[in-house]
Amino acid sequence: MATAPPAAPPAAPPAAPPAAPAASKTRKQLDRPQTEEELAFYARNHLFMTVCAVILFPPLGLAALYFSRQTDEANKCSDWDDAYLNSTRTIWMDVFAILVGLILIYTYVLLI
Repeated sequence: MATAPPAAPPAAPPAAPPAAPAASKTRKQLDRPQTEEELAFYARNHLFMTVCAVILFPPLGLAALYFSRQTDEANKCSDWDDAYLNSTRTIWMDVFAILVGLILIYTYVLLI
């Protein structure tokens, strides 16, 4: 009588997937002053428009303020991609906050 071949050893459990990167990107502060060429690349933070957005519609205005601060931090670290990305986010949040705030004021005045 033929015997069955020995069973294969149990397979090892699959390895755990690698940990996801941290949600917030840590920026390394420069150990030197920025050059004139680097200063020319600064992305705008739209601070005046952000203050107007905070006054007219705080929920979106505060989000715009956060992205404005992120723009400043990225500029100081010469992280131009993040600086321009956050600058774009800031201006769009500002525009939407100001529009929503003005629409709310307009409808409030019409209903009174």
